[in-house]
Amino acid sequence: MSSASVAVVIHAAKDLRLENRDVHDVGPDEVLIAMRAGGICGSDLHYYNHGGFGAIKLRQPMVLGHEVAGEIVKVGSSVQGVHSGQLVAVSPSRPCQACIYCLNRQQNHCLDMKFYGSAMPFPHIQGAFQSKLVAKAGQCVPADGLSPAQAAMAEPLAVCLHAIKQAGSLLGKTVLITGCGPIGCLTILAARRSGAARIVATDISDQTLALARECGADDAINTYADPQKLETFEKDKGQIDVQLECSGAQSALASGVACLRPGGTLVQLGLGGDMTVPMQALTSKEIVLRGSFRFHSEFSVAVEMMRSGLINVDQLVTHSFEVGEVVTAFEVASDRSQSMKVQLTFPENDDG
Repeated sequence: MSSASVAVVIHAAKDLRLENRDVHDVGPDEVLIAMRAGGICGSDLHYYNHGGFGAIKLRQPMVLGHEVAGEIVKVGSSVQGVHSGQLVAVSPSRPCQACIYCLNRQQNHCLDMKFYGSAMPFPHIQGAFQSKLVAKAGQCVPADGLSPAQAAMAEPLAVCLHAIKQAGSLLGKTVLITGCGPIGCLTILAARRSGAARIVATDISDQTLALARECGADDAINTYADPQKLETFEKDKGQIDVQLECSGAQSALASGVACLRPGGTLVQLGLGGDMTVPMQALTSKEIVLRGSFRFHSEFSVAVEMMRSGLINVDQLVTHSFEVGEVVTAFEVASDRSQSMKVQLTFPENDDG
């Protein structure tokens, strides 16, 4: 073992601990990364607040985290394309590249996926909230010119880019985005960059809707305070071409379907458990329903879009806490009234 790493480990609901974990030496195709920033995701919050979500439950202690960026401090003997001292965004997606889905370029459906911080398989896949992390060089995308906070946003942005891909062309379209948390706001940015002519955003929080406007939403509707306002888009069988459902809430899905025009497209990317779908409306209006799950090739695209200035995520990172304040960070991240994206930072004086 080369050294020890400080890791954020969840044991059960509300039982989050900082623990030392051994770090093995790098292999020929691996790099050692000194972590700099890590974003707290909705799935991390589910593990923290509930010990899991749906049928996925913690069965052993697990390191959390999969939205991360750090500085390479050591490279393996055969590594090319990245170098020591370089800031990289680290993809949490590690498909086997050998199963039927990987060979069909559907790596997000890999039969032997190793995705950081997932309790879906057992033993669980340990996450990336570690001060030192050994990763495959192929997971690392150079983030030169970005801050660690920006680079750590590559993963959620990649999720949104994959959803946009699932939706098809947005050029000149009227797009409804339901749910304006981090994924919803990033989807607004991606939809605008993809040519959407009008973007309607809905949520039940005025704070998140204000940020949705900053991200480019033309209409921002509080469906709790003013539910009738969205109903204007139901005229003539529907005014919306594409709905990108980011909340995972059944009511949001149903309200959007009522606004979709015949032949419209509904893309579901919010994960909130099983929902009742308004199948009669989907059928009679010939609406196309598509799922959207994770990403693969979109990760490097997300980094390049930020590096080139095509997408700016700065306004979405509302809080940053040192890893020693991890419980406070998770409590703040759990309160949507005061936070959007909360990130952890890792000390720079522990890179040995």
